[in-house]
Amino acid sequence: VTEGSIKVGGKDVRSYDMETLRNEVAVVLQKNVLFSGTILDNLRWGDKNASEEECKRVCRLACADEFIDRMPEGYNTYIEQGGSNVSGGQKQRVAIARALAMEPKVLLLDEPTSALDPEMVKEVLDVIKQLANTGITMVLVTHEMGFAKDVSDTVYFMDGGYLIESGTPDEVFNHPKTERAKKFLASVLV
Repeated sequence: VTEGSIKVGGKDVRSYDMETLRNEVAVVLQKNVLFSGTILDNLRWGDKNASEEECKRVCRLACADEFIDRMPEGYNTYIEQGGSNVSGGQKQRVAIARALAMEPKVLLLDEPTSALDPEMVKEVLDVIKQLANTGITMVLVTHEMGFAKDVSDTVYFMDGGYLIESGTPDEVFNHPKTERAKKFLASVLV
């Protein structure tokens, strides 16, 4: 922070030590990796001490429970290295649940739907909409303008590392500068 302030949990980031700050932020990437082991093992990567009930709770939040419950061994189903035995949408929902197991104050979603088919995009979008009501601050990085418009409270258009426009979705999407700034989009859900 070079001017102004950025606060996480109401506390200026400059007053955190780096490890504590990093533990307050969870990240879901566009290409998440699941590890070989059970679904529970993968979920506990977010919190190694998470109980099975806590793992089930975050899976309900991430809408992952519906497909896990149908698997032969449920939460004890073995995941192949890289998650090769689950679909892209299933992998993404487990990754979201794993991030939620950390109980972050900030959830960074970097292009969480980029590699998904349209049906899976809708499922992940529904998950993100549900998470918007949990009190977690979410930062969504996306090139999908419609996606940002559907789930954002505040939108920031960036181009070449510069802020072009910010405001509510209606303000930004109806602003003349927005047409020039379609390359990069980051939206913040508050």
